[in-house]
Amino acid sequence: MARLSPKEFRQHVKRVLDSLPPAIARHTTNLAVDVEDEPDEETLMHLGFTPAEIAEGDTLFGLFVPFPQGDLLELEERPNRLIIYQRPHEEACASRRELLIEIRKTVIHELAHHFGWTDADLERFDNSPNPFPKELP
Repeated sequence: MARLSPKEFRQHVKRVLDSLPPAIARHTTNLAVDVEDEPDEETLMHLGFTPAEIAEGDTLFGLFVPFPQGDLLELEERPNRLIIYQRPHEEACASRRELLIEIRKTVIHELAHHFGWTDADLERFDNSPNPFPKELP
């Protein structure tokens, strides 16, 4: 299990956001990004996790919380929230390198939901062991 201090974890999430290409970054101006320890049971249940799945340890690495649809604001003006959960990342990753890659994958995965991509659309990306080979030593 790899660990980062809460400060290091937040800094890495920020580095990921700062490294986004301008064409994507311009859509994150009204994005609140939070790091939390782990999702609570209520959130998991709301998202369709069963009590058995939760008891077995199924959880989330991140969550994109969109502004309610039907609002008159343009996509880039809608205030959205991105939550990245630290504990699930650390429990799933054996090394620091693996942890940093997984944080980046999660941030980008959750941002993709902002653009309307589904989990099925992102499956190939998520299954790549290191989609950023030049990113980390």
